[in-house]
Amino acid sequence: MKIFSPTLAALMGAFALALVSACSAETGLKTVEALNKNKASLAGQTISVQGKVVKVNNGIMGRNFVHLQDGTGGADSNNLIVSSKDTANVGDQVTISGVVVVNREFGAGYTYPLLIEEASIVAKK
Repeated sequence: MKIFSPTLAALMGAFALALVSACSAETGLKTVEALNKNKASLAGQTISVQGKVVKVNNGIMGRNFVHLQDGTGGADSNNLIVSSKDTANVGDQVTISGVVVVNREFGAGYTYPLLIEEASIVAKK
């Protein structure tokens, strides 16, 4: 016994896809993997991403460096480094918003292929 016709199933699938796309567009969230893969085209744009803080270095060159992962990406695309006046603790789930910068060089050998600068960091409660 068929519960749905193929046409109805196709319509439901299209609706679900449209709903997911609308939610993603509405929140404007990116994944860590997508940011790493599309960094050149995103340079200069303000983005938002959610994830877990895996490393924190505070008070370096007048800013805090927070490393974020969200479970996406492979070994070369699963980490995002954020510089901010805000900070967080390792293990915190956070939402960050900041400007995408590529090939950021601080001197003394410190070059970042991808860095999110001027970020706001908000921990989830």
